[in-house]
Amino acid sequence: MIGNALSPVHVIGGGLAGSEAAWQLAQAGVPVLLHEMRPVQQTDAHKTDRLAELVCSNSFRSDDAVNNAVGLLHEEMRRCGSLILSAADAHKLPAGGALAVDRDGFAEAVTAALAAHPLVTIARGEIAGLPPADWDQVIVATGPLTSPALAAAIHALTGETALAFFDAIAPIVYRESIDFERAWFQSRYDKAGPAGDGADYINCPLDKEQYQAFVQALLAGEKTEFKEWEKSTPYFEGCLPIEVMAARGLDTLRFGPMKPVGLTDPRAGRRPYAVVQLRQDNALGTLYNIVGFQTKLKYSEQLRVFRLIPGLERAEFARLGGLHRNTFLNSPRLLDGALRLKADPRLRFAGQVTGVEGYVESAAIGLLAGRFAAADRHGRPLDAPPATTALGSLLNHITGGANAQTFQPMNVNFGLFPPLPEASGPKDRTPRKPALAARALRDLDAWLSAAKRAAA
Repeated sequence: MIGNALSPVHVIGGGLAGSEAAWQLAQAGVPVLLHEMRPVQQTDAHKTDRLAELVCSNSFRSDDAVNNAVGLLHEEMRRCGSLILSAADAHKLPAGGALAVDRDGFAEAVTAALAAHPLVTIARGEIAGLPPADWDQVIVATGPLTSPALAAAIHALTGETALAFFDAIAPIVYRESIDFERAWFQSRYDKAGPAGDGADYINCPLDKEQYQAFVQALLAGEKTEFKEWEKSTPYFEGCLPIEVMAARGLDTLRFGPMKPVGLTDPRAGRRPYAVVQLRQDNALGTLYNIVGFQTKLKYSEQLRVFRLIPGLERAEFARLGGLHRNTFLNSPRLLDGALRLKADPRLRFAGQVTGVEGYVESAAIGLLAGRFAAADRHGRPLDAPPATTALGSLLNHITGGANAQTFQPMNVNFGLFPPLPEASGPKDRTPRKPALAARALRDLDAWLSAAKRAAA
């Protein structure tokens, strides 16, 4: 392998994006120094020193590659040899149509794969400030918890104020503490996912009186107080705290994370007024997270309020909910189409710090950053993936497609894809998504084939 004749690329951050970037580089024959500050320097959100630790949900969301943009992104990443998707597939759990993982097994698999790779060196310790000048290629994948020293250095270099928002963590319940005289197993519409059987979620039903009492308790519960400098930080719409949603109207939760559609309470023989769903969180099936219940309630209030839910009256919690502050760049203004910082092109950025939202999206940008850096190190060009692909649409959005004046974090969605030609078929939503997905995979395969020829 010619990689040993090449200078290493430095990857800062061992989360999903950094781990994926390091893997793509190493698989391309480029040596990597992967810098992860944990456990030398811990964060408020992480609990272990493993690479790719999941700090919020254990779900990679929909695995439907035909009708869902994130499921399509899963498939594109699999075709690109993604370590993150390989580990997720190997440690998937029952979750209806979603791809959920055993978080411990998943992180252990990613860590072991990178530690065993002959071209990857894992260096533990914080990179404070900008990387040394003699590091000619660097991928900064420090995620939403970028250290203050590095964030300040980037700000000084670019003169651009970073944007920020709060991301909330959902609580995790011990399965044995759930009352199955009230709760039952079922997926919406009995849909079976990648590792499930159509009965993948635990459902806790609420009647109208119970639902309204729960909403009132949420609104009245004592919340976490923010520091003065944090008070103007907006939430990301895709991960709002449950009490923030409740404040938008009495029925907001019933049409959001507590919607009862596709579910039938087997004891009542009808659809409940509202429902709380819990999703398996580990391979043993002993832990379940409360879906959509990110929260900024104080711990004592979480215990009081969440035990109002039928079936969770005696719930014991392995982890209570919380908040962490996310930081991201104004990427449309600061980054070029290959994820390089315009003010210092030796620095590439990847993951949530670029303004993508979600585990899969973060890893996807790490995948692209690794491939771009590998091509540079080998001295060959690499075109960006077509904007018609999930990878390309996401890259295009954060590096120029979005309005820099109003830029906010974005999940992958079919709205980012170029529209189909008028003559492609009916305009209704049913055929549109499969047609967009089919076009994406054709174009991705062509892009991969061209890259392979260029590397030959």
